[in-house]
Formats: sequence, C-alpha cells, structure tokens
Amino acid sequence: MNKLIELLHEKNHFLEKFCSLNERQIAKLENGQIDDVDRFYQQREELLKIIKYIDTNIFSAHEAGKSASMATDVNEQVKSDIREHLRIKETYVKKILDQDLIILGLIDDAKSQIIKELKEVQKAKKALTGYKSNAA
Repeated sequence: MNKLIELLHEKNHFLEKFCSLNERQIAKLENGQIDDVDRFYQQREELLKIIKYIDTNIFSAHEAGKSASMATDVNEQVKSDIREHLRIKETYVKKILDQDLIILGLIDDAKSQIIKELKEVQKAKKALTGYKSNAA
C-alpha cells in the first residue's frame, strides 16, 4: 500500500506542474503573447504522458494491494492518506478544467483579434488599390 501512496503523491506532483504550466500560459495569453502556444501544448502532452504512465502503475499497485489487503487489514492511517491524496487530485483536476476554459477563451479571443486585423488589412489594400487606379 505504501507504493500506492507514493504513486498518488507523484501523480499529484505532476498535476501541480500541469496547473503551473497552465497558469504561466494564461499570463502570457493575457499579455497578448500567442507565439509559443504550440510549445505549450507539447509540454502539456508530455505531462499527460507521464500522468498516464503513473496511472498505469497506480492501477497495478492497487491490484497488488487488493490481494495483499485480503490477507491483512489496511490500517486507518493508510486509508486516510489515500483519501487525502485523492482529494488533492480532485482539487487539481477541477482547477485544470477551469484553467482550460480560460485558456480556450483567451485563444479564441486572440484568433478573433487576428481575423479582425486581417480583414482591416484587406480593406486597406482594396482602398489603396482603388486609389491607385483612380490616380492613374
């Protein structure tokens, strides 16, 4: 069961890193810095791969612990530790979901702004072309 607790702790550590990555990206997007969005998504994918690997190990440790716990009772401290790690995990997951909504909104706003600027450039080009043809 100690292995399971260690893995839960490790998963929470990487979920915390994921939250921190999101927070940094939100700050960048709020400041109009959209250049490294692809790199941000690559970093997220790497963290998700690590978390998935840990989840696989958690499942294996849980299965091994189930057979071991049938032979001996799991003490209340271990149960309490597991519950606490699961509570922390749920807190991080909720925070990540909230952050994702913010990130998607900021990216959507940036896309809208870029489209608006492109349309203005196209109008200016048309106006300039019309001016040149009238002047000739």
